[in-house]
Amino acid sequence: MALLFLWLFLGLLLLGAPMFYLMLAAPGISLVIEGKEVFLNLLMQRLYSGIDSFPLMALPFFILAGEMMTAGGVTRRMADFANSFVGHLRGGMAHVAVCSSVMLAGGCGSAVADASALGSLLIPAMREQGYTNRYASAVIAASAVIVSIIPPSGLFILYAFIMNESIAAMFAGGIIPGLLIAGALMTTIALRAPGQNLPVSGLKPSLKEIARTGKRAFLPLMTPVILIGGIVGGFFTPTEAAAIAAFYSMLLGVFYTKEIKISALPRIFSKTALSSAVILMLVGAAVAFASVISLKGTPQMVTQLVLALTDNVYMMFFIVNLLLLGVGCLVDAGPAILMLAPILAPVMIGLGVHPVHFGLVMSINMIIGLITPPMGLVLFVVSGVSREKVELIAKEMMPLFLAELGVLFFITFVPETCLWLPRMMGYVN
Repeated sequence: MALLFLWLFLGLLLLGAPMFYLMLAAPGISLVIEGKEVFLNLLMQRLYSGIDSFPLMALPFFILAGEMMTAGGVTRRMADFANSFVGHLRGGMAHVAVCSSVMLAGGCGSAVADASALGSLLIPAMREQGYTNRYASAVIAASAVIVSIIPPSGLFILYAFIMNESIAAMFAGGIIPGLLIAGALMTTIALRAPGQNLPVSGLKPSLKEIARTGKRAFLPLMTPVILIGGIVGGFFTPTEAAAIAAFYSMLLGVFYTKEIKISALPRIFSKTALSSAVILMLVGAAVAFASVISLKGTPQMVTQLVLALTDNVYMMFFIVNLLLLGVGCLVDAGPAILMLAPILAPVMIGLGVHPVHFGLVMSINMIIGLITPPMGLVLFVVSGVSREKVELIAKEMMPLFLAELGVLFFITFVPETCLWLPRMMGYVN
């Protein structure tokens, strides 16, 4: 009976119940069946208190910043700047996609938004230069995950909130893994470029051309500098940094690039409000769900079951990675973290894994899940932009996907890749 709510959860999931109702109905029904209706009040209280959080306000502000950057034409300026550095290489436009994702990461934070914006911009350009539609789509999808790893990352905020960890520590810890994935993707592209006979877009640009594109991209590129510099320097909290990023992105779009009309702001705000409402309702339901998990002692039960299999932390981490990769194929990243973090994190922390390290590995697992069929949202977004079949994009993307998996397991078994920078900044011991 102790795990009844989990079986109800899985049953409702297979029936296709919406995630918000699922996370409330499964524990609620189990409490009624077990004659513990008195705890239904706790479920509703936790639903509200889960949303009533100042740190959680960072999410809608970062979503707004991403919307402003996309609408303000920032994507095109950063892509032009990246092209001036690597566009002349064989397979240069593929490298441009990766570099653009790295630069967009500092202000966008959404792999889905990056896939939509960069896909609309670069896939037609890559086709014109001789890339196949399938290859261009695969590169855009694979590189989009970088945006949700290099801070600010909405998934890092979710994990930090649900597990009461430092958002700043999670942000700092995501920088090196994100750059490692970018490096792995560019290395894979470069090694395979001659065999695939990828096109070369043109001659190496002059310093004057680099300076011109750099000048156009300078102010947008200041977004991550303001964010990270302000947080590290102690000038503002991550939540305040999110608000500043949103305001700065609005100023860029309205007054600098002049691609956002004042009349368009209500539409952007409405879209942000709708996206934020969906996420925050899920967060509230997840907090209520986690309260029942704690009430029933599920983490302790799972810990005992796991330790009965193995007490080797490396083997356990390997198994958890496989589990998370499987979950990522079936469940969206945000809900998966909200549901599984309260169950798996105590197990791994009990085995000696640092909570920030596990949070980063778990989040990156779920982010990679965004490009794995059958539920990979980024794949569907890119497919919609390029009109290429999802299964063909996934097949073409396989070498890039394996490169990302290699980095994932590297950061899993080399914790300092995630913890060195947060330690240097004083966020973790």
